Amino acid sequence: MSIPMINGLEAVADRYDGFILDLWGVVHDGVRPYPGVVECLSTLKRLGKRVCLLSNAPRRIAAAEAKLTAMGVTTNLYDALYTSGEASFEALRDRSDDWHSALGPKLFHIGPPRDNDVYDSLTDRVRVDSPEQADFVINTGIDAYEETLADYDPILRRCLERGLPMLCANPDLVVVIDQELVICAGELARHYAEIGGDVRYHGKPHAPVYRRCFDLLGGIAPGRILAVGDSLRTDVAGANAAGIDSLFITGGIHREELGAPLGTLPGPDMLSKLIEASPHRPTWAAAGLRWA
Repeated sequence: MSIPMINGLEAVADRYDGFILDLWGVVHDGVRPYPGVVECLSTLKRLGKRVCLLSNAPRRIAAAEAKLTAMGVTTNLYDALYTSGEASFEALRDRSDDWHSALGPKLFHIGPPRDNDVYDSLTDRVRVDSPEQADFVINTGIDAYEETLADYDPILRRCLERGLPMLCANPDLVVVIDQELVICAGELARHYAEIGGDVRYHGKPHAPVYRRCFDLLGGIAPGRILAVGDSLRTDVAGANAAGIDSLFITGGIHREELGAPLGTLPGPDMLSKLIEASPHRPTWAAAGLRWA
């Protein structure tokens, strides 16, 4: 399957009024913005385009905003920001469906302290120190970037023995951090479900976060919105399900499969092979998020 490859958003920007942009692997690598990103965002703002940043980061909006600002991606460069961590917090707070309503008050957290804001302001939730004390588990990912799934299998099996439902605050399997691929909460959740655990996800590719982004973009027609992301499984799949076009960034988590170093486009045959092996179809492909 042939996917049109473009050098930058300049080639297609006149087709769209709103943009939903992934963060890790598109806007930044966890440490710094990618080359050309700030200039691209500045150009979109100058042209009157609306930009909503949508991240599967397992932390709330204020924390994500602070991290972006520290990198130089300041709030004047985008119109809205939403995260899977915020979606998780809202779901725990609002108990808006039977699954969340059934969760007891005692939670066990798998993940680093920086993600505690997903639940720490909820007065009706109490963090406990072990699965044996808990009613459910919140999974925000690994503590240290060098850790692997094998490091977490024992604690996941203790959660399973207790029959704990798992709220996964980041559906991503992997993420790019300073040019390295690191596993995410989604990989732990995938394994937990595989061994028989009950998992509920918040974030891309699931529909509620796209509905929120549509609201944040101010009612722009879906046909005039472009989603930009580096994951076929989350970014492109979510865009497909939401009925919007997508730009697949090849220099993110799929770059090794595509044989394309960061900032370079893969060969058409390599891209076609990857797309044909996936049920998710992007509209366009580019090496990175830049204007020209």
